[in-house]
Amino acid sequence: MNVLCYLLVAVTISAGRPYESTASNDSDESQFDYCPSEQQLCSVDSRNNTPVRCVERLFRANITGLVYCDAQHCEPETFKHDYIISNHDQSPHVNSWKRARVGESAILHDVCLLRNGLPVTRKCQVHGMRARWESLDQWPPVVCMRRFRERSISVELNNLHDDILEGRRRTNNTQERRRTTALIRDMFKQHDRTLLPADVHVVGQVFGELMEHEKDATLSADLISICREIMSSDAQVLQLSAVLNATNSLLNNFEDYMDALPQQLVPRENCGKVVVHAASDAGEAAASGMEILNNANLGVHAMMSSNLSVFYVNPECERITGIAIYSAAAPDRKPAVSQFWYRFLYANESLEKLRREQDLETATYVPEQLWKLLQQSGATYVILKVYAHDGLFVETAQQRSRRPRSKVLSISIPGCEGVQLPQTLPFLLRNENHRQPDTRAVATGSGCGYWNYHTWASDGITTSSGTDMLRDPVIVCQTRHLTQFSFLVGGSYRSNDLGDEVLVTPINERVLDIISLVGCCLSLFGVLGIFLTAALFKSWRSQASTKVLLHLCLAMMLQMVLFVFINTDNLSEQLVVHGDTARCVLLGAAMQYTILALFCWMLIIAFLQFQRYVTVIGIERPRRYILKAALVAWLLPMVPTLLVACIDPGSYVPTAEQLATDTAICYPSGYGLTFGVVLPVTLITVANLVIFVYVFYSISHSLSQSIQRAERKLVNKQIRLSVLLFFLLGLSWIFGIFAFMQAGVAFSYLFCLTATLQGFVLFIYFVLLDEPNRRAWIGLLCPTKMKIDVQKRTTELQSMTTSSTNYSTRTH
Repeated sequence: MNVLCYLLVAVTISAGRPYESTASNDSDESQFDYCPSEQQLCSVDSRNNTPVRCVERLFRANITGLVYCDAQHCEPETFKHDYIISNHDQSPHVNSWKRARVGESAILHDVCLLRNGLPVTRKCQVHGMRARWESLDQWPPVVCMRRFRERSISVELNNLHDDILEGRRRTNNTQERRRTTALIRDMFKQHDRTLLPADVHVVGQVFGELMEHEKDATLSADLISICREIMSSDAQVLQLSAVLNATNSLLNNFEDYMDALPQQLVPRENCGKVVVHAASDAGEAAASGMEILNNANLGVHAMMSSNLSVFYVNPECERITGIAIYSAAAPDRKPAVSQFWYRFLYANESLEKLRREQDLETATYVPEQLWKLLQQSGATYVILKVYAHDGLFVETAQQRSRRPRSKVLSISIPGCEGVQLPQTLPFLLRNENHRQPDTRAVATGSGCGYWNYHTWASDGITTSSGTDMLRDPVIVCQTRHLTQFSFLVGGSYRSNDLGDEVLVTPINERVLDIISLVGCCLSLFGVLGIFLTAALFKSWRSQASTKVLLHLCLAMMLQMVLFVFINTDNLSEQLVVHGDTARCVLLGAAMQYTILALFCWMLIIAFLQFQRYVTVIGIERPRRYILKAALVAWLLPMVPTLLVACIDPGSYVPTAEQLATDTAICYPSGYGLTFGVVLPVTLITVANLVIFVYVFYSISHSLSQSIQRAERKLVNKQIRLSVLLFFLLGLSWIFGIFAFMQAGVAFSYLFCLTATLQGFVLFIYFVLLDEPNRRAWIGLLCPTKMKIDVQKRTTELQSMTTSSTNYSTRTH
């Protein structure tokens, strides 16, 4: 999380959070056979919430989660919401919900995105055996964005989805389906575009539309290419999209589509025949960015890339029942696009020999005896999918006890879905923890596991390894059922997401994190340097201007210590989880108070500068004005802080959405943020800006008068110092306001750079560049050098005095 910049920008945020609905996987899949009847009911697939099985209406009395097959869609419906135009300006808009299947989270016809990149969605549910939209009675007013600063494919992708739903692009036509998938593939290949969570959701829905029509093998390369590009996107984007079940829906539809193609790619009639490679194969490979192997005569067809590969095997051709993947190139050739080497495995392979092979990444095969038993059940093909990492296997839980540390191997045998295998099927996985040890890893919970479209589980799977599983390079697993598998490493893991308020590209988020942390450390170092200088040199700390500076630095230090070390998202989350809201309110109030105190001191400094440069020279300061200024600056911020704490203490407690996305800190929100922080900070910033402009004008005007050269030089120096100080002491928050208004990511960088370096710049100007302080430090650290410099200056002064005396004598 962007520790300081997020918190600093937060004081300028007053807009309410728009509504965000989520999908769930609560429905259970009914175990009924398909019955071709005129009056049917459909059950819902628990993986992607779509109707897939039908039962006779006669049995509906004691059955739940069913819907009439002729009423399983929610039809389009109008919806009113507001579009964000600027920070405080909104425009009303009449939109409409897209047609959706039961269990789907539908999106709007016109793009409507929240600030975190998720679309505004509405669930299509079962009510009275028919599809019904979820109620809008409890929804707050929806405010969303149509335009955003990141370049993305969201608008084009949404328009394509509209064309499919409204019949302008017919997916029941082979050529139109090919053009559709090719268009989406080309969209995702534009790497200068930012992928948003909404895009993953829409692609999953497009895949669902393709699933309703005849499966076409010519689409497979494009579908693999699309999934590969989504896997390559930032993990935070995929984590957010999983809130709407988007990754599960996409994964399930992709797996089912691929599993329907072996008859077209490795048919039995092609076994032993000479296969003529069509020119279109090379074209598909080049356009999709993958390597295609067409050995249907051997019973193997493969589509390979660095992130995702699919292998089709027909064991009846050459008794090939599996594939082995290696990380290094084969001796006789270099790997192409896929960046790995592979070889075919036969039913009589030796598991132990295979395990000892060098550079093995993953492998599996169906043993001969098991294949004979499966053939009796109607099995004909073996389909293997190799995922380079777990990008599409997203757990929505923030805390996890284990995580995948190998490739993900998906094994499918059409005809054996959802059944217990008569014998165990072996597969091998490379333990990536062996090459890159994870310090959080523990042996407890480690082992082979499978994806159940909710989390990683291990039932029905056995793991074989050496004495130390975490250090064993290759893990041998045995399974009794078929799905996606990976090697899981135990430990305590936490998922991070994009922030809720401001949509920033992940790379910018990481860079801003670094800038914030480095800037905070430098500022704390500078503030400590100023305090140390004041403690060591009494002549400096006794000055009135130094006393004001020390008060300002104290407020700044308290603020940054709270930001960086105390009021962190982890601590705030623990307080909320354990119900300790009183401490959370106390931390939030302390944070609010330090910010307001810092701004009060900025205002006092601005007022003193005004008196110095604008008011008539020679004005006397009031008696004890430092004490009076301190009372105002330290006591006045208590008023809005106590008002918020007493009237709305709940505003300091993070919301559930903030806890889910790692932006949870104890800090005011809603009206408490608006009137307790944003309003006073804005008023002070505007006042400082007015004073700065007036002072700058006054000094510039005085330079036009006839003044001596020495005085002009002094005034110029004071102008440069004043400009920098006014810019750093409050006016940099203007960049934060522009950043919140989405005026460009450049303002986010400017804000983080200037706001976090205040203390360090003060140290440079008041200690390092101030001649008396610099000489004092030199005298303390290098007394010998200082003594020589003093003697030299004394000698020069005496020489100048003697010369002047001699000259005066001669002239008289």
